[in-house]
Amino acid sequence: MKTHENIVEQLGDKASFYLDHVSEKITKDELQLPDKNFVDKVFVHSNRNPQVLRSLAQLYGHGNLKDTGYLSILPVDQGIEHSAAFSFYKNPDYFDPENIIKLAVEAGCNGVASTFGVLGLNARKYAHKIPFIVKINHNELLTYPNKYDQTLFGKVKNAWDMGAVAVGATIYFGSEESNRQLKEISEAFEEAHNLGMATILWCYLRNDGFKTEKEDYHAAADLTGQANHLGVTIQADIIKQKLPTNNFGFKNIGFGKYDDDMYETLTTVHPIDLCRLQVANCYMGKIGLINSGGGSKGESDLVDAITTAVINKRAGGSGLIMGRKAFQRPLKEGVELIKAVQDVYLDKQITIA
Repeated sequence: MKTHENIVEQLGDKASFYLDHVSEKITKDELQLPDKNFVDKVFVHSNRNPQVLRSLAQLYGHGNLKDTGYLSILPVDQGIEHSAAFSFYKNPDYFDPENIIKLAVEAGCNGVASTFGVLGLNARKYAHKIPFIVKINHNELLTYPNKYDQTLFGKVKNAWDMGAVAVGATIYFGSEESNRQLKEISEAFEEAHNLGMATILWCYLRNDGFKTEKEDYHAAADLTGQANHLGVTIQADIIKQKLPTNNFGFKNIGFGKYDDDMYETLTTVHPIDLCRLQVANCYMGKIGLINSGGGSKGESDLVDAITTAVINKRAGGSGLIMGRKAFQRPLKEGVELIKAVQDVYLDKQITIA
């Protein structure tokens, strides 16, 4: 009860807006919801081999959220994606990669997602203590001018050799290089499944045309939802996506296939309904949707993280993958922030909308 009261207090005057909402467009009865038997219900009759099922079971069965069907993952690849100095200057301890893994362990995460270098340097010490997720491609940022591309940094077999249970990858849907990335990662995921590892896809959008003079649609529910649908098509076992901030990307940018009725039929402007459209595009929740925690803004991080978790959970999502809000602060504070998010998923009073 105390935990629930704390969550309500953090949500403040928005508590009822988030906790009492009922989704009436795509209803909860239409979804595959997370629970302790999620892997059996979704994957036992799929083409995933028994080794993949074991890897998924390890991921869903570890940490403070074990056997709930929900995931709390610490992702730290920002040293490449955003530059190490910019990512770690607030807390230089994380230049030492072991501290990244220690944070995930101390916080009771289901797994830790990072680079070949970070996880490889510590594999013998930690691969049997917390599930490793190796991020196999990155936007290396030093190319000038910057471009929207993701480059493979190693081989899937390298991840398997270090004891990883899963590989993660990003596709920049909408970018000029997206077709090549799609081909590369679909082949990488096939190899990962053959070796017995699970697959997680960062389904991000990158195109200057997605940002108009009036609004940025990189996190629009319809566009991100379609990116999710492409991700599950190449057999990602888990989808990572930004929380939607708006909608009508196809319509207002003026491309792709859309109809006014599809917006009216599938969703509303409520954040939970927008996120539910993302979940629906993940085969109605049969492929778990984890939303990203976003960048650190300082004092508002706790409220922002709890709000994101509430939206994701009540929409039918499968958890949160949160990095910068946690590692850009002292270890103890980072652990507390991650556990506060986990409390949302452990709180039985917070139900599916």
